[in-house]
This record gives sequence, C-alpha cells and structure tokens, in this order.
Amino acid sequence: MSLLEINRREAMQYGGAAALAMSAGGAFAAPKSGGTLRVGKAHGQTTDSYDPANHENGFMLAFTHTLHNYLTEVAPDGSLVGELAESWEASPDAKEWTFKIRSAEFHNGDKVTAADVIASINHHRGEDSKSAAKVLVEPIEDLTAKGDDAVVFTLSAGNADFPFILSDYHLPIGPAADGKVDWSNGIGAGAYKLDSFEPGVRAKFTRNDNYWKKGRGHFEAVELLAIVDPVARTNALVTGEVDVIDRVELKTVNLLKRKRGLKVLTTEGTQHYTFVMDTRAAPFNDVNVRLALKHAIDRDVMVEKILQGYGSVGNDHPIGRGQPFFATDLEQRSFDPDKSKFHLKKAGMEGLKISLKSADAAFAGAVDAAVLFSESAKEAGIDLKVERVPNDGYWSNVWMAEPFCACYWGGRPTCDWMFSTAYKSGVNWNDAYWANDRFDTLLLEARSELDEAKREEMYAEMQGLVRDDGGTIVPMFAQYVFAISEKVGHEESMASNWAMDGERFAERWWFA
Repeated sequence: MSLLEINRREAMQYGGAAALAMSAGGAFAAPKSGGTLRVGKAHGQTTDSYDPANHENGFMLAFTHTLHNYLTEVAPDGSLVGELAESWEASPDAKEWTFKIRSAEFHNGDKVTAADVIASINHHRGEDSKSAAKVLVEPIEDLTAKGDDAVVFTLSAGNADFPFILSDYHLPIGPAADGKVDWSNGIGAGAYKLDSFEPGVRAKFTRNDNYWKKGRGHFEAVELLAIVDPVARTNALVTGEVDVIDRVELKTVNLLKRKRGLKVLTTEGTQHYTFVMDTRAAPFNDVNVRLALKHAIDRDVMVEKILQGYGSVGNDHPIGRGQPFFATDLEQRSFDPDKSKFHLKKAGMEGLKISLKSADAAFAGAVDAAVLFSESAKEAGIDLKVERVPNDGYWSNVWMAEPFCACYWGGRPTCDWMFSTAYKSGVNWNDAYWANDRFDTLLLEARSELDEAKREEMYAEMQGLVRDDGGTIVPMFAQYVFAISEKVGHEESMASNWAMDGERFAERWWFA
C-alpha cells in the first residue's frame, strides 16, 4: 500500500485558504474570531473524569475533542484525514502501519513526539486495563518509535480499517513523562486549553493561540454546561444563556423552529437507541424471551412518537442503512404479538412480568419510549413495568448494572469498530454480556479479510446473529437534532459520526 499523504481537501481544510463556509444567515462568509461559545449538553455526571479511558457520555466527547487531538480525524464528509498523523502507510497484508507525526505542540509548549503517541495508546493496553478502548487496541502486538516523528504499529492480523480506529474519542494523544501520561493535568494539543473542570457541572476553555490547524479554533473561549433536563436546556437557549444545545426535545422541536433568532439542525448518521438485556440473568438468558421482547415492540410508533419522524426503524443490530456492509437482505423485524406469544410459550413463560429501568439521560424521550414499549408488550401478554430512575449516575449505577435498561449508542464508522466495542464477548462495553462463538470467529476473520465480497458476507451473517440471538433491542436509528443561535456560523457540511459536527464544534464553528 502506498504512502497516504494528506490530500487536497485536507490541505484546504487546515491551510490558510480555508474553504468558504456558511454563516448563520445562510450566506457564505469567512469565519470570524472572538467571543465565548456557551454550549448546553444533555450529559455530564459527577463521576466524569479527565481520563479518556473512562469517557462514555456526550459531555465528555465534547470535552475531549475541545481539549485534545488524535492521530486521525473523521472529516465532515465522513472520510478519514490525518490529525496529529501527517501521513501513514501499511504493509501489503495491513499488519504493519507506520504513522508519520506532524509538527505540533501541546498546550505546555512541548513538541508532540512518537513517545507521547506510544504512551497514550499504551494507556489503554494490558491485562489490567479497564479502558473502554481496550478491545480496539488489543490487536496491537507492538508499538515502536521510528525516530521522534514516526510510530510503527504491528498488529496480530491485518486490519484495513485500522487508521479509523485511531480516531476513537478514547484515544487522544497526551504529553508523556517516563512512559506514562498524567491525564489529570488537563494538557492536550487541541484548539483550546482547559481553564477549569467541574464534573457534572461545567468545563471552561480558552483558545490555544499556537494551534497548528490554521483556520480552526475561532472562539476566544468555550464553556460546556451539563444541562441534562431537556426543558431547562431548551429554556437556556431560548433565553440566551447558551448559544447551542444538543439533543433537542423532539416533542417541542417545531415550536423551537419558529423561534426567531434560532436554528434547528439535523444530521443523519449511526446513532441508535436501544433497550438492553443482561443475557446472563433470568429470564433474559433464554433466547426465546429475548425474541419475544423484540417482537413485542412497535418500532413504527417509536419513530413517529419519540423521534417525531427524525429517524428510521432499527432491526436489532447496530449497523445503519448508510454504512458499508449493511445487510440489505436481512428481513426487517416488525411488531408481531403472535410471534412474541409463540416464543414466550416456547420458553414456558406466558404472562411474563419484568421491569425496565429508564431515564432521559439514556436518550431524549427514553422514559416515554419505555412506556410505549410497555403498552405494545401488553398485546403479547407481557407485563412490562417501567421504572423511572435518576439521570445523575445513570451510566454508572444503571447501565451495565441492571438487567434491563435503556441506552443509546452513537455508532461507529465501521462494522468492525462497532462490533468490537460492544458485541465481542468479554469486552468492557458489551452491555448485554452477550457471547456467541460463531460471531467472535467471524469478527476476527472479517477484520483481516481483504476481499470486500467475502467481508460483506461475513458482516451480513454477524448482523443476523446479533439480531436473532443478541440481547440488544434496537427499535430505532435517530438523527442528531440540535439547535443553535443564528449568530453561530458553521460550514455547509457537518460531520455525522457524532452530534454537533462530530463533537468538534468548538474548533470548527464561529460567531458570524
């Protein structure tokens, strides 16, 4: 594979001749500098920390993308470009990857080197690692420096998607000392320097005037505010307390659209909402119970009433329709009380009674979605009790702790990345605690298979296994819906790998 140099689009993106961008008024205008951007985020909890290995909510995604840089970056058009990696090349079997490190500085003035890259990635490796990214870096057998400005990754098997993995939000590059990174010092190489951080409350940043990306980082300062309650978040935007909010409450989105001085924006990507069952715990350890619940949910009603049409039905696996290797021939599951009753009878569990824990911290409208699920399940003879739990601490006290609860996933750009993160047996974020030997075998084989047709067959079978045997109900894929003041400018094209321009709004947007 030949050297992959930065292409013309990336040069334009980061160079002095930055592409023309759309201002808040809809006309094209050059970005302006200055001002403090205030952002109301629907996440944030008191247990949040500086350590990127533990990041698992939207507030911390925005936090780390504001503070840090990565080796690679998902561009607004969905392609992969270099960030701290200036270029990369692979061996013919895609087992050895060499990344050239560009000239850039951390906020303390130290130059970013190969040693920093190695220490940052090693933070997630090893038997004792509790990092959510452990499974992503597990295939790395060795990292070696090639001088100060290049790193060689040796993998256990070929992986054509490997450069994408290095854009994962858990894998920023921090300054190393004695082979380790002290993440608590809050030093990164991103567009903004950290001034203060109150977990579950706010984070404040000021512009990094030495940022290497020209034409990025326009605000003088950025403030992230954790406003989990959707009404409070909406009011903060309407009254001008914040300039941007994510996760607009869809029940009131049309009222917000009519509000003068505000804009509602949407992007469609891989975000999906789920109800997850612990497959180790009765009754969810019986696949027939899992199938009964999957047939007992009315997906069309969910999309209509919870998403207000801003999304599409899911098919109980995490791969979106627009992604490579989406299984187009896999039959779409639909609401079928009779099939649900059939599987309950097969399990010997007619008249099933279970509890489902939910909170709007899981996703906007999660409690209402649980209630709708309960109502449709009645037609299958299932007594589904909805238990509303507190928003604060949801991700540490409920998710992966309770046997049946609501969840959301931002999705991942590739099948391997998504499956490796949440469906491979034994990984830290396998929230259904699902294990399937055939799935795990296919996952390894598909990763190193360079024949695209064979990979397509493998990923189609894997989607079917998750759909029919897994412990995750995926009723809907949701668009990202967020709102901004009209004084906030942004480019015409926005990334959809995460909300609000891939959570890179701080460096990509400006005040018009």
